[in-house]
Amino acid sequence: MLSDGLGRTIEYLRLSVTDRCNLRCVYCLPEVAPRFSPGADLLSDDEIVELVSAFARMGVSKIRLTGGEPLVRPGLPGLVRRLSRIAGVNDLSLSTNGVLLGGFAHELKAAGLSRVNISLDTLDPARFAKIARFGALNDVLSGIEAALDARLAPVKLNVVVAKGMNDDEIGAFAALTDKKPLHVRFIELMPMGETGFFSAERRVPLGDMLSQAAPLAPASPEERPLGHGPARYYRRPGASGTIGFISALSCGFCDACNRVRLSASGTLIPCLDGEEGVDLRTPLRASAGVNTLMALIREAIRNKPGSHDMVARLAAPDASPRFMCSIGG
Repeated sequence: MLSDGLGRTIEYLRLSVTDRCNLRCVYCLPEVAPRFSPGADLLSDDEIVELVSAFARMGVSKIRLTGGEPLVRPGLPGLVRRLSRIAGVNDLSLSTNGVLLGGFAHELKAAGLSRVNISLDTLDPARFAKIARFGALNDVLSGIEAALDARLAPVKLNVVVAKGMNDDEIGAFAALTDKKPLHVRFIELMPMGETGFFSAERRVPLGDMLSQAAPLAPASPEERPLGHGPARYYRRPGASGTIGFISALSCGFCDACNRVRLSASGTLIPCLDGEEGVDLRTPLRASAGVNTLMALIREAIRNKPGSHDMVARLAAPDASPRFMCSIGG
């Protein structure tokens, strides 16, 4: 079992398979000239399988594939099939913007994917074009239906909320849970990336989101969807799904953090907001043995910080050292 210097058990790896994305959401990426990694810098399928096998030997059992947009990586279903067969991996999930999911949902399920999170920040087609700047809302909606049909359950919708962007749609998103087994999670805007979008004025605090999603009652443990993240869950009366809130600023969750992140180029990142990371790609390509890789992983996790620094940046926010798309959120 892996644990950090504060005694937190680390059992969850968020694995970015690419830093490329087919959207340019205003809070995540600049519209032009994003700094994507050269293809030669990205981990190959074989390298990913070798590293995940090392993590699994150390007690990491939950793997989430992220990006960028993971579905733009060629051959992703084949990689899913290989990862699902690694001894010790018992939960394999995917985060996606949903644009391509309609054509992949059933194949991913057959390959061994358990469940999916879909990012969607508006239900209005014109507004979608302004926020995402590429893609089409109807493709995402088709992806949601395909995920439900393929039983990639639970299907979670991740909604980044920003004042003046989509805060007037909180009620409409909450209502999606009334009739369908969807689990909508509202995510507080964070000072990440270099787009210049974040400001304290755009941030919608947790209390405001709760009131706009009402009426709500706390979801019982049996009602909460499977997952290993920090969301706090509620249910509207008689609803088929749930509503969650992820609020890194209003209500921190670092004390119970159970995850680390591996970038598409092989950097192990102990904290979402941290500047430090440990290069695993170089020793891997130098044919380091599994014991060497596991020692590097243990040392990185031992030095995992106690908390992020985002609250301290609220008064005068500085950009995070990384784009969110490079580490998968």
